[in-house]
Amino acid sequence: MLKKYLLMLSGLCGAWLGYTTGGLMGIMPETIQGWFRELPPIVANLLWAAAGAILFLFLFSLAADVVSSKVKSWVATLTQIPMNEMTAGAVGLTAGLLLSLTVYPLLSWLGDLESLARFAGSALLGYIGLCVGLAKKEELSLLWKSGAWGGAGADEERWSEEHKILDTSVIIDGRIADICKTGFIEGTIVIPEFVLEELQHIADSSDLLKRNRGRRGLDILNKIQKELDVKVMIYEGDFEDISEVDSKLVKLAKVLPGKVVTNDFNLNKVCELQGVSVLNINDLANAVKPVVLPGEEIMVQVIKDGKEHGQGVAYLDDGTMIVVEGGRDYIGSITEVLVTSVLQTSAGRMIFAKPKLLEKAQ
Repeated sequence: MLKKYLLMLSGLCGAWLGYTTGGLMGIMPETIQGWFRELPPIVANLLWAAAGAILFLFLFSLAADVVSSKVKSWVATLTQIPMNEMTAGAVGLTAGLLLSLTVYPLLSWLGDLESLARFAGSALLGYIGLCVGLAKKEELSLLWKSGAWGGAGADEERWSEEHKILDTSVIIDGRIADICKTGFIEGTIVIPEFVLEELQHIADSSDLLKRNRGRRGLDILNKIQKELDVKVMIYEGDFEDISEVDSKLVKLAKVLPGKVVTNDFNLNKVCELQGVSVLNINDLANAVKPVVLPGEEIMVQVIKDGKEHGQGVAYLDDGTMIVVEGGRDYIGSITEVLVTSVLQTSAGRMIFAKPKLLEKAQ
């Protein structure tokens, strides 16, 4: 099919060339030239058009296979270029060429060299624009997807919504689905493709625990996307110059812009150091836990030894750990303890207490 199209194109080019230039009149024998001069001009031009078409068709038929294979290879190469790179390159190239138009008036003093200078300037600025466009392909892709180049109204409202970028740990944790269901998370939930790849890698692990965690994360994502009434965007780009997933999340949060949703204590600190807003699920969980104040008396069951000598460890119903000083003697029993202090961090909440019986004895 391609060969037929190219054959038709070559015939049309030959016909147009013969019709507009009068063919090869100058090199023809005088007898033939005289015969053509006796013909009406329109007829002569049509004959030259036919001759040009036949000549070009003959020449192209000799190299049809080579030309068509080359064109097919060029098309195959172009189809392998990602759409975001192609779009970004086209935008950058167009911007560079438009910028070169503003330089043209400044080149008028060059005289005969003006045309050459214009060509060189257009080529240089076009190349610079192409390189800048490819370097900024991720930002351009996000602007396009977010509707920042669209009109007013709905597109502007869409762009103004805040993005919540999920990291791997918070997806596996699973509580993010319940939080989304309650409506406390507003804006668009962003799931980066590099996070999906990390989850897939964990789900394919030979370690049973890791494999179960990865599959749980994929199930949570499926629930968020299909069952919950929230906006979900799969970010397909990647930052190839960055290897660590946490660093990619920080970079993406700056590009969008958006907030990173995590329960990873270290990622929380990195985001704070780089000025990126972060929502820590553990902070939210701590905020909604029942308030326990120093001096309050609670009933707990000491279940194991603590790290320090004589300590016992108990847990509240919500999983909060209670370190009971002198509680080793009460392991396995339910006892009343007196809260002495509460330590709350992004990593969780810890309560320190003493047995009430021990407190009375003192």
